[in-house]
Amino acid sequence: MSTPTGPRRVTSTPVLRATLIWSAVVTAALAVIGAVVGGIVAGPHGVFSALAGIVLAALFLGITGASILIANRWFGDPLYVPIFFGIVLGGWLLKFVVFIVVLLVLRGQPWIQPTVFFVAIVAGVLASLVIDVVVLTRMRIPAVAVELPTEVPDDEDPGRDVR
Repeated sequence: MSTPTGPRRVTSTPVLRATLIWSAVVTAALAVIGAVVGGIVAGPHGVFSALAGIVLAALFLGITGASILIANRWFGDPLYVPIFFGIVLGGWLLKFVVFIVVLLVLRGQPWIQPTVFFVAIVAGVLASLVIDVVVLTRMRIPAVAVELPTEVPDDEDPGRDVR
């Protein structure tokens, strides 16, 4: 659906894009820091555990933002709400299934150091939460989107007194 000034846009899209971009940058930094600290603490197993935990946290946290951005492409469509919730809930179900599969696959692996893995996941989640707060507090999102008419013809002016 479009307006005379252009296509209608969802105001949360720039926020979600900024969040995903900053999350990618911070994830790369956490991967380097986690690999170094994991290597110091637990050797090569610590490096792999830290990288696995950070990548897993980034993947799970990115799925929600990406699913909302994908769902927002249908904004203005009469079926926008069911499409939106279908995509977002599908993303959550995907995360749940992937989480279970990853835990089953990684359980008991000799190269996983559980403490480093856990700390890496927690660091990734905390970093994502900080990014979300910073981005949301610095973005300016209009509370109301109103389109004002540019000009009303005389014959369509409801306030005009016709006698």
